[in-house]
Amino acid sequence: MPLMGSLYIGSSGLQTSQNALNTTAHNMTNIDTKGYVRQQVLLGNKEYNRISTNTRSVSNQQVGLGVNYSKTRQVRDYFLDQAYRKEAGRSQFYATSTTSMSEVETLMGEMYGKAFGESLSGLKESVSELVKSPTDPVRRDTLMQRADAFIRRASAVYKGLTDYQDNLNLQVKQTVNTINDYGQRIKKLNEQIVLVQAGVESPNDLIDARNQLLDELSGLANIEYEEDQFGSMMVSIEGEPFVSGDRIYEMGADMDETTGFYTPFWPHRASYTLNQDGSKQYSLEDGGKVFDLTQTVSSDLDTDIGKLKSLVLSRGDHHANYADIADTDHYNKNISQSIVMNVQAEFDQLIHNVTTKINEVIRNAAIEESTRDPGSKYLRGADGNPLQIFQKKSTNGYDAAGNYIPEFTPPALPNAKDTANLYTITNLQINPELMQNPSLLSFMKGEDSVDQATIDRLAAIFEEESYSLNPNVKKKNNFTDYYSDLVSQVGNSGMVFRDITLNQEATVSAIENARQQIMGVSNDEEMTNMVKFQNAYNASSRYINVISEMLEHIINTLGR
Repeated sequence: MPLMGSLYIGSSGLQTSQNALNTTAHNMTNIDTKGYVRQQVLLGNKEYNRISTNTRSVSNQQVGLGVNYSKTRQVRDYFLDQAYRKEAGRSQFYATSTTSMSEVETLMGEMYGKAFGESLSGLKESVSELVKSPTDPVRRDTLMQRADAFIRRASAVYKGLTDYQDNLNLQVKQTVNTINDYGQRIKKLNEQIVLVQAGVESPNDLIDARNQLLDELSGLANIEYEEDQFGSMMVSIEGEPFVSGDRIYEMGADMDETTGFYTPFWPHRASYTLNQDGSKQYSLEDGGKVFDLTQTVSSDLDTDIGKLKSLVLSRGDHHANYADIADTDHYNKNISQSIVMNVQAEFDQLIHNVTTKINEVIRNAAIEESTRDPGSKYLRGADGNPLQIFQKKSTNGYDAAGNYIPEFTPPALPNAKDTANLYTITNLQINPELMQNPSLLSFMKGEDSVDQATIDRLAAIFEEESYSLNPNVKKKNNFTDYYSDLVSQVGNSGMVFRDITLNQEATVSAIENARQQIMGVSNDEEMTNMVKFQNAYNASSRYINVISEMLEHIINTLGR
């Protein structure tokens, strides 16, 4: 090759080394940038020029044209990315569940649980004291005061649970908005990446930003993704297309008019009707919901992935009460997997059993005495009906003849959302007539006849071991042990969730460490590369100087 042509070989070395140095500096500059992936320079040789066609030559007599800067590639592992994103989603699911269970533990324990436990014990104690002296007006007053404290403190616990449900509901809406925001940003990056890849450059920083969004999105929902031949990323959530090239199918949040709870759904899959103002009224009964909450939560089935699903499961779809436990199938499908609804239903069942059993003892005593003496007013109110210490706010407990009105008739299922006819904590109050005049609860059938049997039956209901937490628990408890088991169940579930969360965090951390070994930037490694490329640059520079000196010698010395 002529000496002038040899200068191009040295020039290619200078340019390639300079580009490699720039890439190394870019890596070191972004060593602390979240989501940045180490970039690696790929070098190759340029084509050779054949300078002779003499077939009798020993060699091909080719001359190289120098080095070529082939590509700057990202160094990452596709399979580690997949494993990280799946386990990160599972970790977020259990972390959210742990947070929800910890909040319930606080409501049942530190904030209200002790006070409620004392109110239950206080109610039991007031009945026991009344057994000793049924005619003592002070002890009757104490019974009514303790009953009032029992209802007020039970209402405080239940309200705390419903308030937390409402808080989870807002988080559901915010998470849906965040998912849609990530989708919009991925869509925009898709468009930019496709445009850049159509040229000669590599959009590595844009790809880093998109991969970081996929990492964040994987914590919120169960995602699958695939890159097409143009460099555009297609993303699906729970098996449903979410981002496809330059299109996005946003997730919606349909609000139930009765509960105010948001349900994540796919607007393009749901049926709807148009309102007079042109807005759409969606119907999710025929499909369109993002999650099937009747599925068993299981790691084997991958149904325990994503913060959004955990929020929806923890919150449930309504404020639960004891009617949700009346049917085993309904409970197992719709209540048992919801942290808050399960506790609400079991707690409300305790309140229901305590209040209705006390009312039932008084009612039966009133009816027995009326059977013996049709004109008796014993344990009856001004309306002539049997007295109730605990009344429903919206409907009567007895009809005009004093007969108990059934809340629902098995095997028909009660509507847990319709509380008007249920003895549930949100529909209970202390009988104002008894609060004003506790002497109506005299337990005196006549001037000298004390109804000791009724008082004894009242005391006995606190010792009956007839109540289980839910249809799946066979152990029978009295009221005090029932509440203790409920608190223990919450505490044990909290420990299980915390253990799973810690294990998941360790798994995610191990995978992330393995990822960083491959895609993370190492100062020592980059400094080594910098020295290598700097030396290559210096060598190319010295090579050009030698060629330049040879040309100068030829021109100035031999050319005279």
